Amino acid sequence: MSDPSPAPRAEGPAGARVDLLAALKEAAIAASVAFGLFGLLIGVRTEQGPSGALVIATRFGPLAAFVAAAFAGRFIFAVMRHRFTFPAMLFASPAVKRTGAVASSYLAAVFLIFALVVPVVFYGNRYLLDLAILIVTYIMLGFGLNIVVGLAGLLDLGYVAFYAVGAYSYALIAQDFGLSFWVCLPLAGILAAFAGLLLGFPVLRLRGDYLAIVTLGFGEIIRLVLLNWQNLTGGPNGISGIPRPSFFGLPFTAGENGFAATFGLHYSPTHRIVFLYYVILALALLTNWVTLRLRRLPIGRAWEALREDEIACRALGINTTTTKLTAFAMGAMFGGFAGAFFATRQGFISPESFSFTESALVLAIVVLGGMGSQLGVALAATIMLGGFEVFRQFDQYRMLVFGAAMVAIVIYRPRGLVSTRKASVSLHRRRNIPTDTVDRTQSLGPA
Repeated sequence: MSDPSPAPRAEGPAGARVDLLAALKEAAIAASVAFGLFGLLIGVRTEQGPSGALVIATRFGPLAAFVAAAFAGRFIFAVMRHRFTFPAMLFASPAVKRTGAVASSYLAAVFLIFALVVPVVFYGNRYLLDLAILIVTYIMLGFGLNIVVGLAGLLDLGYVAFYAVGAYSYALIAQDFGLSFWVCLPLAGILAAFAGLLLGFPVLRLRGDYLAIVTLGFGEIIRLVLLNWQNLTGGPNGISGIPRPSFFGLPFTAGENGFAATFGLHYSPTHRIVFLYYVILALALLTNWVTLRLRRLPIGRAWEALREDEIACRALGINTTTTKLTAFAMGAMFGGFAGAFFATRQGFISPESFSFTESALVLAIVVLGGMGSQLGVALAATIMLGGFEVFRQFDQYRMLVFGAAMVAIVIYRPRGLVSTRKASVSLHRRRNIPTDTVDRTQSLGPA
């Protein structure tokens, strides 16, 4: 009888051992990629020499620091990945989910109260007031695009076209016909909605990447028309002298008939800035209220059905043609409202203000905030635009930090900052739909 073989030595828990060679290999690859990316961005640059000619200057110190940081970060991540899963534990633990659900119910109210008191708190800081107006403008744009992308599931890369149509419509109507801002505002929204219908008809049979390509082309067509139709739009020179809005006919001037003199106030240019802030805040809140109401109507439920499965939507007897057209028209109308406000706030518009970068930024706000989530759009716009200003002093490095933050959100929060869905219609009370339930249902696919 042969001796029994020795019992295998007990191993630690699965994944407890760390393969240092594999971790070093991953770190070396990450360092190589960082060197390739940052070599020409950071390590080499052109500067003006003593004679006025451009000379090549090297900055190997900062380049080595970035490469070393990439190596160390990837090595630490590879080592810790075998022992801990703290990102997943941090974002997916039941306690964190419950805490987030409770906090989200109060976060909207806190966010609204803070938005209402911003001009009071920062009245003496013109820079922060202008930043607040910019953030609320992009929140409104995000609300409008959220109808098309978040609710209807139609990937639109040319949303800036409706923004431009609204801005130029207001500028031309106000200058040529002498109408006030409050009369031109709905006209600009109607014209932008008409542009949305024009975009909707060619893309009725398209979906996915093909839809994105066509909408991207539509945005570029609008920009080129604005750039080349000089008799109407002024071409690259743009339109200047756009009329400013008034408070029920009272202009924000220092004259006797101005806003300050009428109410017995000391004249200050900040009065107009505060008024503009509350105007765009009211427009954003109106957009949010209309969107929430539409979600509970049959057209809103048709949008969500179209987003989940277009074939099943057709099988239910829903007219997908009108569903898509209404989504494009409604989203474009709110974009036109935002464009009209942008024109009256700036007093000058040109085609350079409506490039593809604006569409990409608004789309990033919708996706990172959580498609279909109004609160997520507001949070994402505040974080992204506020983050741009916080890192402005770091010049070119702020884009690296911003890109890294977006990658982290996409990896650890793939459904956005606010990923919990709420049922549009319920029998007794509305309940939150857990994210994992939605993901599990979509992963099963059609029966």
